[in-house]
Amino acid sequence: MTVPGAGPPETRGEREQLIPNGLFGMVLFVLAEGMFFAGLISAFEIMHSGAMVWPPPNQPRLPIEATAFNTLVLLASAVFLQRAHKSFHRGERGKMLRPMMLSLGCGAFFVLFQGYEWVQLLNEGLTLSSSALGSFFYLMVGMHALHAVGALGLLGYATLRLRGGWLTPSLFGAAEVFWFFVVGVWPVLYLVVYLR
Repeated sequence: MTVPGAGPPETRGEREQLIPNGLFGMVLFVLAEGMFFAGLISAFEIMHSGAMVWPPPNQPRLPIEATAFNTLVLLASAVFLQRAHKSFHRGERGKMLRPMMLSLGCGAFFVLFQGYEWVQLLNEGLTLSSSALGSFFYLMVGMHALHAVGALGLLGYATLRLRGGWLTPSLFGAAEVFWFFVVGVWPVLYLVVYLR
């Protein structure tokens, strides 16, 4: 007597999964979030183009140079994660831990530095209600920071799973896509918000 569904996958009519579920779900999430950030940037551009004076008077200057350095740190985190990606797909999981830890460290530095920058700007008078610049700055940069913290959490979880020997392609792929999205959106925000 044959049991339905018994036997190797190729004899049961199952197909190999092209994209792991976690990766596919994250790609869909990132596409939706990309549209969200595109909407924020469009709204900022409309507001900026209608402003008579920019930046608004009596508002502090955004720290362009310090944030440029912080942007390089964030980009470095992506380079380290790409190294971990190569090791993962070569089957060299033992070589993944160091670049993943470096990626996490750079990402954490980026978030903490942004927090320090916010405290400085708040002390100088840039608040949500001080001007349109303040409103958009905290909304756009704040939403990015929220995404960065979430992506760091997922990357940290993937690192813990790697250390335990349980890192799956689905989890690692999802963590990569989310982090690369965070890294990719930031230079656009830097150009649009800081360099105006």
